[in-house]
Amino acid sequence: MNIYVSNLNFSTTSESLQELFAAYGEVTSAKIITDRDTDRSRGFGFVEMSNDTEGQKAIAELNDTDFEGKTITVNVARPKTERNQGGYNNRGGGGGYNRNRY
Repeated sequence: MNIYVSNLNFSTTSESLQELFAAYGEVTSAKIITDRDTDRSRGFGFVEMSNDTEGQKAIAELNDTDFEGKTITVNVARPKTERNQGGYNNRGGGGGYNRNRY
């Protein structure tokens, strides 16, 4: 089960996140998402748990609780969606003044 954790303290590490969830079962992975330019935490992360029942219990018990000085939000992660690579929401080219005038 993939779990989304938000409102994390910027000093939270993947290791401390893994330790938090390990109290509820086997944690396959824990990752804090960082900014690619600054390598600073973006304040959220993902935890993968091997057992769905343990994952649901962790979500129920950890959601809206204090962790490292912040009230965290814990939910089932939504599946990753394809990002639009073309820009302009695939509606065609850019804008411009009087672009449809002939």
